[in-house]
Amino acid sequence: MKDKILVVDDEKPIAEIIRYNLEEEGFEVLVAFDGAEALRLAFEEKPALILLDIMLPRIDGFSVCRRIRQKMDVPIIMLTARESEIDKVMGLEIGADDYVTKPFSARELIARIKAALRRVKMQEASSQELKCGELSLDSGKMQVKKGDRRIELTYLEFKLLEFLLQNVGYVFTREKLLEKVWGFDYTGDIRTVDVTIRRLREKIEDDAGNPVYLCTKRGAGYYLRGM
Repeated sequence: MKDKILVVDDEKPIAEIIRYNLEEEGFEVLVAFDGAEALRLAFEEKPALILLDIMLPRIDGFSVCRRIRQKMDVPIIMLTARESEIDKVMGLEIGADDYVTKPFSARELIARIKAALRRVKMQEASSQELKCGELSLDSGKMQVKKGDRRIELTYLEFKLLEFLLQNVGYVFTREKLLEKVWGFDYTGDIRTVDVTIRRLREKIEDDAGNPVYLCTKRGAGYYLRGM
């Protein structure tokens, strides 16, 4: 069965070029030209991955990403013509897994898509239960709980927590986390790690400013404290 990709871009020539290149790679492609249509297709068609432009009519890309994240764990790659760091950070803050800045090459975009889909499939192929204090993680169900409370995480937040739970007490640099969680072929900004760490703390800690679980070793990196 072909993986289904939803491409969301109001610039029709760009969307059609992306569609052509993805279909050449064997993907099934859906296209939306505005945010409202993107939400409809995302919820009805349940694609394996979404390419989402920021500047969209009717509903902007950030709002689309936020609404999708409330209901789905599908990987989302933001497409943006903006270079500013705040736009990239905002996309990651609201749950995007990656971003690609226009203009981009078809080869780069396809590599990012394949890397994201590989991460999902590797996750689905393995299953284990991990615990640390009140935190528990079921990799097969992609479910995280703190005590009896379920915590909703994006795919990369989940993968980061899973990796740290597998290595409780060990300190990892941002570079090593990028390699182990995002993968060797990830070419995005290393600050993605810091943003994901911050988001994860906000979800698993009682006080994100004074973390008990997800700690920083000054000058060295991040680690999960054993309980």
